[in-house]
Amino acid sequence: MTQPKDHTPTYLHKISHRRIDPPKLTGQTPLPRVLDEVFLSYNAGRLREACRLFATKMLADDAVVGLSLSGALTPAGLGISCLVPLVEAGFIDWIVSTGANLYHDTHFALGMDLHQARPGLDDLQLREHQVIRIYDIVFDYENLLGTDRFYRTLCRGEAFRQTFGTAEFHYLVGKYLAAREDETGHKGRSLLAAAYRHGVPIFTSSPGDSSIGMNLAALQMEGCALRLDPLRDVNQSAAIVYDAKKRGRSGVLILGGGSPKNFILQTEPQIQEVLGLPESGHDYFLQITDARPDTGGLSGATPQEAMTWGKVDPQQLPDTVTCYLDSTVALPLLTVYALAVRPPRSPRRLMERLPELTRQLEEEYRQKADPANEAC
Repeated sequence: MTQPKDHTPTYLHKISHRRIDPPKLTGQTPLPRVLDEVFLSYNAGRLREACRLFATKMLADDAVVGLSLSGALTPAGLGISCLVPLVEAGFIDWIVSTGANLYHDTHFALGMDLHQARPGLDDLQLREHQVIRIYDIVFDYENLLGTDRFYRTLCRGEAFRQTFGTAEFHYLVGKYLAAREDETGHKGRSLLAAAYRHGVPIFTSSPGDSSIGMNLAALQMEGCALRLDPLRDVNQSAAIVYDAKKRGRSGVLILGGGSPKNFILQTEPQIQEVLGLPESGHDYFLQITDARPDTGGLSGATPQEAMTWGKVDPQQLPDTVTCYLDSTVALPLLTVYALAVRPPRSPRRLMERLPELTRQLEEEYRQKADPANEAC
């Protein structure tokens, strides 16, 4: 039988990104070159793609970048080492975080210490000595009590006697933490303080699911007037994305999964499905996760699946990357790469524009809404 003609070289050329021929590493090889030329395949290759997508496309002048943050990252120091520098460089425009990350971030602003240890410690001994453990991080129980006192004392104040969206609440807290950092000379240790200084909104999708929420619940039992309105967050976050897409592009950097991932992505179904406004999804999707897609959980859901919900623009699927890697490994590398190859951007200060953006979204929804709908 005649063998078919071999078209392999032509086909290889078509699908190939580059020939595998990395340089020999030395102690002087710059980290961006390592990522570009040595991280070639498997999840190293996906991390290279993630770094390039973030630095070249997501940080374009017309792109608004949202970050979702889950997993215990701030206790590991990643707020100080990575998130604060990204905010200060104008590389993060808005954030959705677990309340726990913000609570533990507060420890650093208050001058409290957390320590490296190791996994496998005797937890009964730790309990008896009032030491708290997060895997291989340990700290004194007094950190919790002191941070609780800070929030309860602060939130009893007159400035907090109103109803807030969570971004509005965190912005006001950040104001006081920034002042505390200035007083103690420890500026740059708190994500909440950095977000306040640069006008970056920080939402919490489940405000009751953290020690901050627990302390606010205690204040409610005292009769304090402070209330959090999570529905306000839904409209404010959607307003950020809707304005971003009208002016340019929207990208999401997702660290982990969980509720923050869903909240940052549901902005598009809120715009399209619920409000009925024309939109097509986020332009850039970059996720770092250790969750598998085949269990059906949202944390491992792929951008292709998100596209079916309208969360990701189907025309932009080539500009999506999922890197199956621990965020504590990937985020420092991504941060150094971006800071090395991309100049800082001017902060968008979206927090200061949030009322205006929300009003614009409300006006367009009212124009689109069926006049037969009864007012609530």
